[in-house]
Amino acid sequence: MQITLDEIETALVTWGNGKIAISKAFEDGGIELARTVASDCLDDYYGYDLGPVLFKPTMASGEQTFRPSRAGAMAYFCGHSTDYPLDKGFAIMGWRAMERITSASFIQGDVAMWMGWIKLTNKDGSVTTVDKSFGYKKDAQGKLRIVLHHSSLPYQP
Repeated sequence: MQITLDEIETALVTWGNGKIAISKAFEDGGIELARTVASDCLDDYYGYDLGPVLFKPTMASGEQTFRPSRAGAMAYFCGHSTDYPLDKGFAIMGWRAMERITSASFIQGDVAMWMGWIKLTNKDGSVTTVDKSFGYKKDAQGKLRIVLHHSSLPYQP
């Protein structure tokens, strides 16, 4: 089940569209609707059924820097979690568009990695650029799943 560059591109667009959908759900129906949409996104394209997902959010620190559990990713995307009190909800920040700029991709069979910049534009037109790496693996049904999600802010010397 060889992964293709087209599948990676589709996965990146799907991920970005998910963040936009979560933001719109939050604006339209509040935190519970945002959590429902985020839950669907996590189930649809992350590989938690394959094992721990190596998830390092952009704005996380201390003992909660790394989030191998689904609950940690949900808290980061939607905030409003007593277990992750510093999370403000990255996916509920009014996102309207996502652009991806590829640095490189690596593909070997049913495992692939992508690295580049993700630019997210919010409803006010402000753009946030993050350094992003994704690792993908195909599941038993041949669906591409995120098994590594690393994000950081660009270094500012």
